[in-house]
Amino acid sequence: MSDAPANPFDGDGEFLVLVNDQDQHSLWPSFAAVPEGWRAAHGPCARQQALDWITAHWTDLTPAAAR
Repeated sequence: MSDAPANPFDGDGEFLVLVNDQDQHSLWPSFAAVPEGWRAAHGPCARQQALDWITAHWTDLTPAAAR
C-alpha cells in the first residue's frame, strides 16, 4: 500500500495558487493541469507557503462581479 495521501491537496508536494477572473483563489497541486479560466498567481511552493500567500493576498472573498 502506498504512503501517498489519497487527496492531492494534502501532503508535502508542491502547490500553485490559482486565481480566476473573479479574483477568487485556489490551492492547486502543481502536477495537475491548470483548469480553464484560472491562472497561476504564485508558486510552485510548499503547501503552507501557498496557503500563507492566499491568506495575505485574498482579503476580500467577495467575487469581483459583486463588488
